[in-house]
Amino acid sequence: MRILIVGGTGTIGQAVIHELSARHTLVVAARQNAEVLVDITNTESIETMYKKIGKIDAVISTTGNVHFGALTDMTENEFAIGLKNKLMGQVNLVLIGLKYIQPQGSFTLTSGILNRDPIRFGASAAMVNGGIDGFVKSAAIEMPNGIRINAISPTVVAESMQEYADYFRGFSPVPASHVALAYSKSVEGLQTGQVYFV
Repeated sequence: MRILIVGGTGTIGQAVIHELSARHTLVVAARQNAEVLVDITNTESIETMYKKIGKIDAVISTTGNVHFGALTDMTENEFAIGLKNKLMGQVNLVLIGLKYIQPQGSFTLTSGILNRDPIRFGASAAMVNGGIDGFVKSAAIEMPNGIRINAISPTVVAESMQEYADYFRGFSPVPASHVALAYSKSVEGLQTGQVYFV
């Protein structure tokens, strides 16, 4: 398959590349330091990316930013960071990508654990993750041409614990290589409308 990985320069993205590269042709896109540049908060940038790449068999998104902060201090603009970036950025990868993905293709998005297992300062992330999971389940029943859609909902990855340990006390981190297997299952399997918890 010819697979687009948006966010392929990040920790999870690199693990997904390592998992899939021996079996498929991969095209890596990211905001910077990638063969194809894209800003997922900008629909014109997404459209330009797809036009440059052409037809593809699968899209994997391992990208998305949210703001972490105390609920009592959070502003509408800070909540909007996650809504515009991680939520609508990934939704738009799907909506625009429908014109470029082959029949029987697939989209795999990334949410996360915090809507199921909340932490201090994680209200925005929880809201966004829940939105992604809900979108995937609902969009799956309307996908045309046998196209599938799933989400991966990982806990904190081991490689990021040094940076995020203070937020995730008591959590059991998983290696990015283990998380990458869920993306393989989504892309190379036949299920749709699923949220894979890792």
